[in-house]
Amino acid sequence: MQNKKKIFIWTLFDFANTSFSIVVVTFLFAVYFKNIVADGKPIGDLYWSFGTSISMIVTALISPILGAIADFSAGKKRFLLFFTIMCITATASLFFVGPGQIVLGLILFIIANIGFEAGLVFYDAFLPEVTVPKNYGRVSGYGFGMGYLGSLATLAIVYPFIQSDMIKETFPVAALFFLVFSLPFFIFIRDSRKKIVKTEPYHIIGLKRVWSTISHLKNYKNLALFLLAYFFYIEGVNTIIFFSGIYASTTLGFSDSELLIFFLTVQTTAIAGSVVFGIIADSIGQKRTIMITLFMWLITVALAFFIYDKFGFYFVGLLAGASMGSSQSTSRSMMTKLTPEDKKTEFFGFYSFFGKSSAVVGPLVFGLVSFLSGSQRIAILSVGVFFVIGMLILSKVKDPDAQTAS
Repeated sequence: MQNKKKIFIWTLFDFANTSFSIVVVTFLFAVYFKNIVADGKPIGDLYWSFGTSISMIVTALISPILGAIADFSAGKKRFLLFFTIMCITATASLFFVGPGQIVLGLILFIIANIGFEAGLVFYDAFLPEVTVPKNYGRVSGYGFGMGYLGSLATLAIVYPFIQSDMIKETFPVAALFFLVFSLPFFIFIRDSRKKIVKTEPYHIIGLKRVWSTISHLKNYKNLALFLLAYFFYIEGVNTIIFFSGIYASTTLGFSDSELLIFFLTVQTTAIAGSVVFGIIADSIGQKRTIMITLFMWLITVALAFFIYDKFGFYFVGLLAGASMGSSQSTSRSMMTKLTPEDKKTEFFGFYSFFGKSSAVVGPLVFGLVSFLSGSQRIAILSVGVFFVIGMLILSKVKDPDAQTAS
Protein backbone atom coordinates (compact mmCIF):
# COMPACT_ATOMS: atom_id res chain seq x y z
CA MET A 1 0.00 0.00 0.00
CA GLN A 2 1.28 3.47 -0.85
CA ASN A 3 2.41 5.59 2.07
CA LYS A 4 -0.10 8.42 1.45
CA LYS A 5 -3.02 5.99 1.30
CA LYS A 6 -1.84 4.25 4.47
CA ILE A 7 -1.51 7.58 6.30
CA PHE A 8 -4.98 8.67 5.16
CA ILE A 9 -6.58 5.42 6.38
CA TRP A 10 -4.71 5.73 9.71
CA THR A 11 -5.99 9.31 10.18
CA LEU A 12 -9.50 8.15 9.26
CA PHE A 13 -9.64 6.27 12.57
CA ASP A 14 -9.02 9.61 14.34
CA PHE A 15 -11.86 11.05 12.23
CA ALA A 16 -14.10 8.18 13.39
CA ASN A 17 -13.44 8.01 17.12
CA THR A 18 -13.98 11.69 17.91
CA SER A 19 -17.70 11.13 17.33
CA PHE A 20 -17.63 9.43 20.74
CA SER A 21 -15.62 12.11 22.53
CA ILE A 22 -17.68 15.05 21.23
CA VAL A 23 -21.13 13.45 21.65
CA VAL A 24 -20.61 11.48 24.86
CA VAL A 25 -17.74 13.01 26.86
CA THR A 26 -17.69 16.69 25.94
CA PHE A 27 -21.20 17.67 25.00
CA LEU A 28 -24.49 15.76 24.68
CA PHE A 29 -24.42 12.73 27.00
CA ALA A 30 -22.64 14.73 29.73
CA VAL A 31 -25.48 17.29 29.67
CA TYR A 32 -28.17 14.58 29.23
CA PHE A 33 -26.80 12.66 32.23
CA LYS A 34 -26.84 15.75 34.47
CA ASN A 35 -30.22 17.17 33.38
CA ILE A 36 -32.29 14.06 32.57
CA VAL A 37 -30.72 11.00 34.20
CA ALA A 38 -29.79 12.81 37.44
CA ASP A 39 -32.83 15.14 37.21
CA GLY A 40 -30.65 18.27 37.19
CA LYS A 41 -29.56 17.76 40.80
CA PRO A 42 -26.10 19.03 41.89
CA ILE A 43 -25.10 15.48 42.87
CA GLY A 44 -25.22 14.67 39.14
CA ASP A 45 -21.87 16.48 38.77
CA LEU A 46 -20.40 14.27 41.48
CA TYR A 47 -21.68 11.07 39.82
CA TRP A 48 -20.29 12.23 36.46
CA SER A 49 -16.87 12.96 37.96
CA PHE A 50 -16.90 9.46 39.52
CA GLY A 51 -17.64 7.89 36.13
CA THR A 52 -14.89 9.87 34.43
CA SER A 53 -12.34 9.18 37.16
CA ILE A 54 -13.07 5.45 37.38
CA SER A 55 -12.76 4.95 33.62
CA MET A 56 -9.52 6.95 33.49
CA ILE A 57 -7.98 5.12 36.46
CA VAL A 58 -8.84 1.68 34.99
CA THR A 59 -7.39 2.70 31.60
CA ALA A 60 -4.27 4.11 33.24
CA LEU A 61 -3.67 0.86 35.16
CA ILE A 62 -4.24 -1.58 32.27
CA SER A 63 -2.60 0.38 29.43
CA PRO A 64 1.09 -0.41 30.15
CA ILE A 65 0.28 -4.13 30.65
CA LEU A 66 -1.80 -4.36 27.49
CA GLY A 67 0.88 -2.47 25.59
CA ALA A 68 3.58 -4.88 26.77
CA ILE A 69 1.45 -7.87 25.70
CA ALA A 70 0.82 -6.28 22.30
CA ASP A 71 4.57 -5.67 21.79
CA PHE A 72 5.32 -9.30 22.70
CA SER A 73 2.66 -10.78 20.43
CA ALA A 74 2.55 -8.06 17.74
CA GLY A 75 -1.18 -7.87 18.34
CA LYS A 76 -1.90 -4.13 18.34
CA LYS A 77 -4.65 -4.43 15.73
CA ARG A 78 -6.51 -7.17 17.60
CA PHE A 79 -6.49 -5.18 20.84
CA LEU A 80 -7.60 -2.03 19.00
CA LEU A 81 -10.49 -3.94 17.38
CA PHE A 82 -11.60 -5.35 20.75
CA PHE A 83 -11.66 -1.95 22.48
CA THR A 84 -13.28 -0.25 19.48
CA ILE A 85 -16.17 -2.77 19.47
CA MET A 86 -16.44 -2.33 23.25
CA CYS A 87 -16.76 1.46 22.89
CA ILE A 88 -19.19 1.35 19.95
CA THR A 89 -21.51 -1.19 21.61
CA ALA A 90 -21.66 0.66 24.95
CA THR A 91 -22.14 4.03 23.21
CA ALA A 92 -25.12 2.74 21.17
CA SER A 93 -26.58 1.23 24.37
CA LEU A 94 -26.71 4.67 26.04
CA PHE A 95 -29.94 5.13 24.05
CA PHE A 96 -31.68 2.91 26.62
CA VAL A 97 -30.65 5.04 29.62
CA GLY A 98 -33.63 7.01 30.94
CA PRO A 99 -34.47 9.31 33.87
CA GLY A 100 -33.22 8.01 37.22
CA GLN A 101 -31.11 5.20 35.70
CA ILE A 102 -27.88 6.59 37.12
CA VAL A 103 -26.15 3.24 37.72
CA LEU A 104 -26.90 1.94 34.21
CA GLY A 105 -25.79 5.24 32.68
CA LEU A 106 -22.52 5.24 34.59
CA ILE A 107 -21.73 1.57 33.87
CA LEU A 108 -22.27 2.01 30.12
CA PHE A 109 -20.30 5.29 30.08
CA ILE A 110 -17.39 3.74 31.98
CA ILE A 111 -17.28 0.74 29.59
CA ALA A 112 -17.45 3.03 26.54
CA ASN A 113 -14.80 5.42 27.83
CA ILE A 114 -12.41 2.59 28.74
CA GLY A 115 -12.87 1.20 25.22
CA PHE A 116 -12.15 4.60 23.68
CA GLU A 117 -9.16 5.53 25.87
CA ALA A 118 -7.51 2.07 25.89
CA GLY A 119 -7.92 1.82 22.12
CA LEU A 120 -5.87 5.00 21.69
CA VAL A 121 -2.82 3.24 23.18
CA PHE A 122 -2.73 0.83 20.25
CA TYR A 123 -3.80 3.36 17.62
CA ASP A 124 -1.01 5.78 18.61
CA ALA A 125 1.55 2.96 18.49
CA PHE A 126 0.79 2.47 14.76
CA LEU A 127 2.32 5.88 13.93
CA PRO A 128 5.86 4.53 13.25
CA GLU A 129 4.35 1.87 10.97
CA VAL A 130 2.62 4.33 8.64
CA THR A 131 5.41 6.88 8.17
CA VAL A 132 9.13 7.60 8.64
CA PRO A 133 10.68 9.43 11.63
CA LYS A 134 11.26 12.72 9.77
CA ASN A 135 7.50 12.99 9.15
CA TYR A 136 6.21 11.95 12.61
CA GLY A 137 5.26 15.53 13.50
CA ARG A 138 3.17 16.32 10.45
CA VAL A 139 1.50 12.88 10.25
CA SER A 140 0.56 13.01 13.94
CA GLY A 141 -0.81 16.49 13.23
CA TYR A 142 -2.81 15.19 10.28
CA GLY A 143 -4.34 12.58 12.60
CA PHE A 144 -5.43 15.11 15.21
CA GLY A 145 -6.60 17.47 12.45
CA MET A 146 -8.78 14.70 11.00
CA GLY A 147 -10.06 14.01 14.51
CA TYR A 148 -11.25 17.58 14.96
CA LEU A 149 -12.72 17.47 11.44
CA GLY A 150 -14.61 14.36 12.59
CA SER A 151 -15.97 16.39 15.52
CA LEU A 152 -17.28 19.04 13.13
CA ALA A 153 -18.85 16.38 10.87
CA THR A 154 -20.49 14.69 13.88
CA LEU A 155 -21.88 17.99 15.20
CA ALA A 156 -23.33 18.72 11.74
CA ILE A 157 -25.01 15.29 11.65
CA VAL A 158 -26.49 15.48 15.16
CA TYR A 159 -27.57 19.14 14.92
CA PRO A 160 -31.05 18.29 13.51
CA PHE A 161 -31.51 15.79 16.38
CA ILE A 162 -30.59 18.51 18.90
CA GLN A 163 -33.10 20.91 17.30
CA SER A 164 -35.82 18.25 17.50
CA ASP A 165 -34.92 17.52 21.14
CA MET A 166 -33.97 13.94 20.19
CA ILE A 167 -30.85 13.78 22.35
CA LYS A 168 -31.01 10.01 23.06
CA GLU A 169 -30.95 9.29 19.33
CA THR A 170 -27.56 10.99 18.96
CA PHE A 171 -25.83 8.20 20.93
CA PRO A 172 -26.43 5.35 18.41
CA VAL A 173 -25.73 7.88 15.60
CA ALA A 174 -22.29 8.57 17.13
CA ALA A 175 -21.69 4.82 17.49
CA LEU A 176 -22.60 4.22 13.83
CA PHE A 177 -20.30 7.06 12.72
CA PHE A 178 -17.43 5.48 14.69
CA LEU A 179 -18.14 2.04 13.20
CA VAL A 180 -18.38 3.12 9.55
CA PHE A 181 -15.29 5.31 9.44
CA SER A 182 -13.08 2.99 11.52
CA LEU A 183 -13.67 -0.01 9.21
CA PRO A 184 -11.05 1.00 6.58
CA PHE A 185 -8.35 0.84 9.28
CA PHE A 186 -9.16 -2.75 10.19
CA ILE A 187 -9.54 -3.82 6.56
CA PHE A 188 -6.44 -2.22 5.03
CA ILE A 189 -3.84 -1.50 7.77
CA ARG A 190 -1.61 -4.51 8.50
CA ASP A 191 -0.07 -5.24 11.88
CA SER A 192 3.60 -6.15 12.10
CA ARG A 193 3.74 -9.89 12.74
CA LYS A 194 6.41 -12.01 14.37
CA LYS A 195 6.80 -15.58 15.56
CA ILE A 196 6.49 -15.92 19.32
CA VAL A 197 7.15 -18.67 21.83
CA LYS A 198 4.48 -18.29 24.51
CA THR A 199 5.62 -20.00 27.73
CA GLU A 200 3.28 -18.18 30.14
CA PRO A 201 -0.20 -16.62 30.08
CA TYR A 202 -0.26 -13.24 28.32
CA HIS A 203 -1.16 -11.25 31.44
CA ILE A 204 1.87 -12.70 33.27
CA ILE A 205 4.12 -11.84 30.30
CA GLY A 206 2.68 -8.31 30.24
CA LEU A 207 3.21 -7.77 33.97
CA LYS A 208 6.80 -9.06 33.78
CA ARG A 209 7.67 -6.84 30.82
CA VAL A 210 6.21 -3.77 32.55
CA TRP A 211 8.10 -4.55 35.76
CA SER A 212 11.30 -5.04 33.78
CA THR A 213 10.82 -1.66 32.10
CA ILE A 214 10.11 0.11 35.40
CA SER A 215 13.11 -1.51 37.11
CA HIS A 216 15.36 -0.44 34.22
CA LEU A 217 13.86 3.03 33.91
CA LYS A 218 17.27 4.56 34.57
CA ASN A 219 18.19 3.36 31.08
CA TYR A 220 15.37 5.50 29.68
CA LYS A 221 16.04 8.63 31.73
CA ASN A 222 15.27 11.09 28.91
CA LEU A 223 11.99 9.37 28.10
CA ALA A 224 11.02 9.21 31.79
CA LEU A 225 11.72 12.94 32.10
CA PHE A 226 9.52 13.68 29.09
CA LEU A 227 6.68 11.57 30.52
CA LEU A 228 6.90 13.52 33.79
CA ALA A 229 6.75 16.84 31.90
CA TYR A 230 3.85 15.48 29.83
CA PHE A 231 1.99 14.49 33.00
CA PHE A 232 2.00 18.08 34.26
CA TYR A 233 1.25 20.02 31.10
CA ILE A 234 -1.37 17.58 29.79
CA GLU A 235 -2.98 17.91 33.22
CA GLY A 236 -3.63 21.54 32.34
CA VAL A 237 -4.91 20.64 28.86
CA ASN A 238 -7.29 17.95 30.16
CA THR A 239 -8.65 20.21 32.89
CA ILE A 240 -9.48 22.97 30.41
CA ILE A 241 -11.15 20.43 28.08
CA PHE A 242 -13.31 19.09 30.92
CA PHE A 243 -14.31 22.47 32.34
CA SER A 244 -14.41 24.84 29.34
CA GLY A 245 -18.13 24.25 28.75
CA ILE A 246 -19.00 24.50 32.44
CA TYR A 247 -16.90 27.69 32.78
CA ALA A 248 -18.57 29.27 29.73
CA SER A 249 -22.09 28.42 30.91
CA THR A 250 -21.64 29.16 34.63
CA THR A 251 -19.27 32.15 34.70
CA LEU A 252 -20.19 33.79 31.37
CA GLY A 253 -23.81 32.62 31.00
CA PHE A 254 -23.53 30.86 27.62
CA SER A 255 -26.74 29.26 26.32
CA ASP A 256 -26.77 25.76 24.72
CA SER A 257 -26.72 27.22 21.19
CA GLU A 258 -23.87 29.59 22.13
CA LEU A 259 -21.97 26.63 23.59
CA LEU A 260 -22.42 24.74 20.31
CA ILE A 261 -20.96 27.70 18.38
CA PHE A 262 -18.12 27.90 20.92
CA PHE A 263 -17.24 24.21 20.47
CA LEU A 264 -17.37 24.60 16.68
CA THR A 265 -14.93 27.51 17.03
CA VAL A 266 -12.54 25.46 19.16
CA GLN A 267 -12.64 22.44 16.79
CA THR A 268 -11.93 24.62 13.74
CA THR A 269 -8.73 26.17 15.09
CA ALA A 270 -7.72 22.82 16.59
CA ILE A 271 -7.60 21.41 13.04
CA ALA A 272 -5.33 24.25 11.91
CA GLY A 273 -3.15 24.00 15.04
CA SER A 274 -2.66 20.24 14.63
CA VAL A 275 -1.61 20.44 10.96
CA VAL A 276 0.43 23.66 11.04
CA PHE A 277 2.35 22.87 14.22
CA GLY A 278 2.88 19.29 13.04
CA ILE A 279 4.75 20.66 10.02
CA ILE A 280 6.61 23.19 12.23
CA ALA A 281 7.67 20.36 14.59
CA ASP A 282 9.32 18.50 11.71
CA SER A 283 11.26 21.68 10.89
CA ILE A 284 12.36 23.05 14.28
CA GLY A 285 11.94 19.94 16.45
CA GLN A 286 9.23 18.56 18.73
CA LYS A 287 10.61 19.98 21.98
CA ARG A 288 10.74 23.60 20.75
CA THR A 289 7.27 23.28 19.24
CA ILE A 290 5.77 21.96 22.50
CA MET A 291 7.40 24.88 24.35
CA ILE A 292 5.69 27.31 21.96
CA THR A 293 2.31 25.65 22.45
CA LEU A 294 2.70 25.78 26.25
CA PHE A 295 3.37 29.53 26.03
CA MET A 296 0.16 29.75 23.99
CA TRP A 297 -1.68 27.88 26.75
CA LEU A 298 -0.40 30.35 29.38
CA ILE A 299 -1.71 33.25 27.28
CA THR A 300 -5.05 31.41 26.90
CA VAL A 301 -5.39 30.96 30.68
CA ALA A 302 -4.50 34.61 31.35
CA LEU A 303 -7.07 35.84 28.80
CA ALA A 304 -9.77 33.55 30.24
CA PHE A 305 -9.10 35.10 33.66
CA PHE A 306 -9.34 38.72 32.47
CA ILE A 307 -12.12 38.50 29.86
CA TYR A 308 -15.67 39.10 31.07
CA ASP A 309 -17.71 39.25 27.85
CA LYS A 310 -18.91 36.42 25.61
CA PHE A 311 -17.41 37.84 22.41
CA GLY A 312 -13.95 37.98 23.99
CA PHE A 313 -14.31 34.38 25.19
CA TYR A 314 -14.83 33.23 21.59
CA PHE A 315 -11.32 34.58 20.93
CA VAL A 316 -10.09 32.57 23.92
CA GLY A 317 -11.72 29.53 22.27
CA LEU A 318 -9.85 30.19 19.01
CA LEU A 319 -6.51 30.28 20.84
CA ALA A 320 -7.39 27.29 23.05
CA GLY A 321 -8.26 25.20 19.99
CA ALA A 322 -4.96 25.98 18.27
CA SER A 323 -3.05 25.26 21.49
CA MET A 324 -4.95 22.02 22.14
CA GLY A 325 -4.46 20.54 18.67
CA SER A 326 -0.79 21.44 18.49
CA SER A 327 0.22 20.33 22.02
CA GLN A 328 -1.53 16.95 21.69
CA SER A 329 -0.24 16.07 18.21
CA THR A 330 3.35 17.22 18.86
CA SER A 331 3.49 15.32 22.17
CA ARG A 332 2.52 12.11 20.35
CA SER A 333 5.20 12.57 17.69
CA MET A 334 7.89 13.37 20.28
CA MET A 335 6.91 10.28 22.26
CA THR A 336 7.27 8.21 19.09
CA LYS A 337 10.80 9.58 18.51
CA LEU A 338 11.94 8.93 22.08
CA THR A 339 10.61 5.37 22.36
CA PRO A 340 12.76 2.28 21.64
CA GLU A 341 11.47 0.26 18.67
CA ASP A 342 10.83 -3.01 20.52
CA LYS A 343 8.78 -1.32 23.27
CA LYS A 344 6.61 1.07 21.24
CA THR A 345 3.19 -0.05 22.47
CA GLU A 346 4.36 -0.69 26.03
CA PHE A 347 5.73 2.84 26.33
CA PHE A 348 2.61 4.25 24.71
CA GLY A 349 0.85 2.41 27.53
CA PHE A 350 2.91 4.46 30.00
CA TYR A 351 2.16 7.56 27.89
CA SER A 352 -1.53 6.74 28.29
CA PHE A 353 -1.01 6.08 32.01
CA PHE A 354 0.44 9.56 32.60
CA GLY A 355 -2.20 11.20 30.41
CA LYS A 356 -5.15 9.45 32.05
CA SER A 357 -3.79 9.93 35.59
CA SER A 358 -3.60 13.66 34.98
CA ALA A 359 -7.22 13.61 33.81
CA VAL A 360 -8.11 12.61 37.37
CA VAL A 361 -5.85 15.00 39.31
CA GLY A 362 -6.27 18.19 37.24
CA PRO A 363 -10.08 18.46 37.42
CA LEU A 364 -9.91 17.69 41.16
CA VAL A 365 -7.53 20.65 41.68
CA PHE A 366 -9.76 22.92 39.59
CA GLY A 367 -12.85 21.88 41.57
CA LEU A 368 -11.09 22.32 44.91
CA VAL A 369 -9.72 25.79 44.07
CA SER A 370 -13.13 26.84 42.72
CA PHE A 371 -14.83 25.60 45.91
CA LEU A 372 -12.34 27.18 48.33
CA SER A 373 -12.08 30.51 46.50
CA GLY A 374 -15.70 30.67 45.31
CA SER A 375 -14.42 31.76 41.91
CA GLN A 376 -13.98 29.78 38.70
CA ARG A 377 -11.72 32.58 37.44
CA ILE A 378 -9.15 31.87 40.14
CA ALA A 379 -9.54 28.14 39.44
CA ILE A 380 -8.83 28.63 35.71
CA LEU A 381 -5.79 30.75 36.59
CA SER A 382 -4.47 27.97 38.85
CA VAL A 383 -4.36 25.67 35.81
CA GLY A 384 -1.46 27.78 34.51
CA VAL A 385 0.74 26.31 37.26
CA PHE A 386 0.59 22.91 35.51
CA PHE A 387 1.87 24.44 32.26
CA VAL A 388 4.74 26.23 34.06
CA ILE A 389 5.86 23.04 35.86
CA GLY A 390 5.60 21.09 32.60
CA MET A 391 7.76 23.65 30.79
CA LEU A 392 10.43 23.61 33.51
CA ILE A 393 10.73 19.80 33.37
CA LEU A 394 10.57 19.74 29.56
CA SER A 395 13.52 22.15 29.41
CA LYS A 396 15.65 19.35 30.94
CA VAL A 397 14.62 16.82 28.25
CA LYS A 398 17.20 16.23 25.52
CA ASP A 399 15.74 17.01 22.12
CA PRO A 400 15.68 13.81 20.01
CA ASP A 401 16.14 15.89 16.85
CA ALA A 402 19.24 17.58 18.26
CA GLN A 403 20.66 14.19 19.23
CA THR A 404 20.00 12.83 15.72
CA ALA A 405 21.66 15.86 14.15
CA SER A 406 24.77 15.36 16.22
